[in-house]
Amino acid sequence: MRLCAYPYRKQGKNHPKLDLIREENDLQDRFLHMMYSHAAGRAAMQPLVQSFVSRAAGCFLDSRLSVPLVAPFVKKNHISLKECTAKQFISFNDFFVRKLKMDARPFSNAPQDFISPCDARLTVYPIHENGKFEIKNTEYTLEQLLRDRKLAKRYEGGTLFLFRLSVDDYHRYLFVDDGVCSTERRIEGVLHTVNPAAIYKENTRTYTLLQSANFGTLLQMEVGAMMVGKIVNENAGAARRVQRGEEKGYFAFGGSTVIVLAQKGSAVPEKRIWNYSRLGIETRVRQGETVGTA
Repeated sequence: MRLCAYPYRKQGKNHPKLDLIREENDLQDRFLHMMYSHAAGRAAMQPLVQSFVSRAAGCFLDSRLSVPLVAPFVKKNHISLKECTAKQFISFNDFFVRKLKMDARPFSNAPQDFISPCDARLTVYPIHENGKFEIKNTEYTLEQLLRDRKLAKRYEGGTLFLFRLSVDDYHRYLFVDDGVCSTERRIEGVLHTVNPAAIYKENTRTYTLLQSANFGTLLQMEVGAMMVGKIVNENAGAARRVQRGEEKGYFAFGGSTVIVLAQKGSAVPEKRIWNYSRLGIETRVRQGETVGTA
């Protein structure tokens, strides 16, 4: 069971009222919690997180054989296809990485507005030296997450924005500001799920540094999910100039996570999000929504 703050349908211009929703853990959550809670279950899970299983599952979801899965998935998760640029799909993954119409996710171009890179449930954390972050019952340090002590030190005193995507979310993500993006670093890992029961720091992840126009040097990381959590980033092999709202990449099927690190004094989360995060409550946000300020 998790708590999540949702905006009411009628929102104020700058500070939407929030409705506190008690979300039931889905079937995957319950299954994984059961498996990871026991040694026998953890041993049984090992074959499922091997790369060949991920590739096989990905091939099926990329094939026409997976098309019949689309309609029941849409119905079960109450997904609206009115926002999509396409209405017909050639595979389940073709649907899952669907693109939306240009006006479906508006965002602010005001220099001081810090926007969400994706649809997600957001939690924010202060970054302290040797501090551990509890991500759904899993603790880790920033150095463990980045596997880079020097880089982790650069973000001490700053803020970690954690955007947890569920399977019903839009799985494309964008750059949050104008700037120069570095080449991508990839950290290989075992594809456990980004889930309350998982060993978070073993997930495969990629990150880039963005020398942004308004928020200092941001670090944006994508974390893949169990089995089929494929990360696809555009032009990842070269440093380049990017624009706020420009698409950075997408996740194939699976619950996934985007993390943005902001250096000390560069980006302050909205007070409502800070307050909910301190209580262990996620805030439901949409791609492009303002979630902080410079």
